[in-house]
Amino acid sequence: MENLPPATVNGKYSFLSKIHSPEDLKKFKPEELQKIADECRTYLIDVIAENGGHFGSSLGVVEMTVALHYVYKTPYDKIIWDVGHQAYIHKILTGRKDLMHTNRKFNGIAGFPKISESPHDAFGTGHASTSISAAAGLAAARDLSGSSEKIIAVIGDGSMTGGMAFEAMNHLGDTKSDVLVVLNDNQMAIAPSTGGLKNYLVNISFNKTYNKVRKFIWDSISLLNNDLGETAKHAVHKIEDGIKAALTPGAFFEALGFRYFGPIDGHDTDKLVKAFKEMQELPHPKLLHVITTKGKGFKPAEDNQSKWHASSGGFDTITGKSLKKVTKTSPLKYQDIFGRTLTELASKDHRIVGITAAMPGGTSLDTFQVAHPKRFYDVGIAEQHAVTFAAGMAAKGFKPFCAIYSTFLQRAYDQLIHDVALQKLPVVFAIDRAGLVGEDGPTHHGSFDLSYLHPVPNMIVMAPKDEQELRDMIYTASQYNDGPVAIRYPRGTCNGLKLNPYFSSLEIGKSEIVREGSSIAILAIGTMVEKSLEASHLLEQENIDALVVNMRFLKPLDVAMVHAIAESHEKIVVVEENSVIGGLGSAVNDYLRKEGLSNETLTLGLPDKFVTHGNMKDLYRMLGLDPENICRHIKSFYKGAVAGKNESSQSTVRTDRFA
Repeated sequence: MENLPPATVNGKYSFLSKIHSPEDLKKFKPEELQKIADECRTYLIDVIAENGGHFGSSLGVVEMTVALHYVYKTPYDKIIWDVGHQAYIHKILTGRKDLMHTNRKFNGIAGFPKISESPHDAFGTGHASTSISAAAGLAAARDLSGSSEKIIAVIGDGSMTGGMAFEAMNHLGDTKSDVLVVLNDNQMAIAPSTGGLKNYLVNISFNKTYNKVRKFIWDSISLLNNDLGETAKHAVHKIEDGIKAALTPGAFFEALGFRYFGPIDGHDTDKLVKAFKEMQELPHPKLLHVITTKGKGFKPAEDNQSKWHASSGGFDTITGKSLKKVTKTSPLKYQDIFGRTLTELASKDHRIVGITAAMPGGTSLDTFQVAHPKRFYDVGIAEQHAVTFAAGMAAKGFKPFCAIYSTFLQRAYDQLIHDVALQKLPVVFAIDRAGLVGEDGPTHHGSFDLSYLHPVPNMIVMAPKDEQELRDMIYTASQYNDGPVAIRYPRGTCNGLKLNPYFSSLEIGKSEIVREGSSIAILAIGTMVEKSLEASHLLEQENIDALVVNMRFLKPLDVAMVHAIAESHEKIVVVEENSVIGGLGSAVNDYLRKEGLSNETLTLGLPDKFVTHGNMKDLYRMLGLDPENICRHIKSFYKGAVAGKNESSQSTVRTDRFA
């Protein structure tokens, strides 16, 4: 990052230009905080309009972030942002203002809090619902070590729908440790939040009688700091508990051991500062309920909160109108192929249901939702529940398609094994964002799904090379009833093929040769088939005639194809957009070893380390998975040389030889 030019805040930001750390923020008067918040919001809009990034969530927490850093003393005090895409203003106020133009770019700052990036980032939060557990751990460590820092978890954007948040609250209520949970209630995740908790919070927020008497209770908090004795303190608590129990749907948070305060206006800096100062004085678990508007201050984002959850940039800062030139119609995204195909199949097969964990738009199940609303289920940010819920439906004869991102499915691994695979239930896992995802970085790269699905008994695992094959795999999975099926496919646009209006059923465990060749064999899966084909044309210019096979299936592996290739080609190359440990390369090597075959193999894949963020071209090039570098590696391997000296490229290469 040190090699990147700074983007100095210009004269239009008279307050923000003077703030390089939270200590600078504290030099201003309380009545100036709203003006600072306004400048932060304008600056964020300017930055995202130019460079893209997560948007609506950070716009909603501008005043809250300013107030938090005005009252608390980071990095001594610890603020955890959940989900981390609402932390952009936090980054602006903690010394990274001039680096925001590098946000999510290759060699730039990360789009989420990152411990190694700043001491002000107390904990990394790329996935949802983890903040309260992390806060509980930080608080326990603080209590054991005898220090006195404050611990704050800011949880919002649907994260409170995740069961892990309540597990943590249940534990914290028992330990009675000093932690503040700030519930950022914008009634949204990426799409509108669903479920009973949302209704509960809405009932609290809009109960007129409760809000009329709330001020009395709120003002009573200050009594706790006066020397009125235990009787007076107990009386205040009793009054507060009684009113809440009578006028709200239930004292839910108090039942978990938290003192509940709010709701308060999350866009009023005066109220927020007062609230946080009061919270500092209360030495026990407490929850402050803050009402915010996702996209606040940018009308297009307020009007269409789902669309403006994130932006690729290139829009007018007033109207939101795209400034990008449209030269041609872009191919569909893989997720769109999934959503449309499943919707089409469900019209004929009434067993099919669609399940998502708070990502109807991100998985394109919103298309299915419109067409088949009674067979669509958004369970909230609760992947574990989503998988077992799907298992329950499958046990009663339905055909659940559970659409979950690769990295999010990691959170439900036990349920996948115990509740689905062990019982051979026909749940279909539509695994979106498999492989590299670009700017979201290591928290979202789908680097491990082939590896973690590979050892699971009864599981069919496949990956399409293009959009037509994805359609056929979805159809094949819909017809398979002997156990679970996983289909992994990438983020981004397809190849632009003209789709067949009909479906073809694929033979389970059967691969296909897509290019004949006698010199060396390339076994590829998913996105790497096309890149391997391109590499084979480059190899042809080097007089290397490469056979290219679309393996299609990781499990069951087409062992007949592998055996035949092992007998006809001395050297075998496996190319996959998955960790070099545990994926297709491992499956091929395990088979060769088992059969006593002596072929030398080269596996090209993702390295045994976490891959940084950046655009896809830069990442593929860095990892040696673009056609030119695949060609270079294979050429060196074929000629018996070492392929390159670049450390990051070398870490994506695994060579094996069996005697």
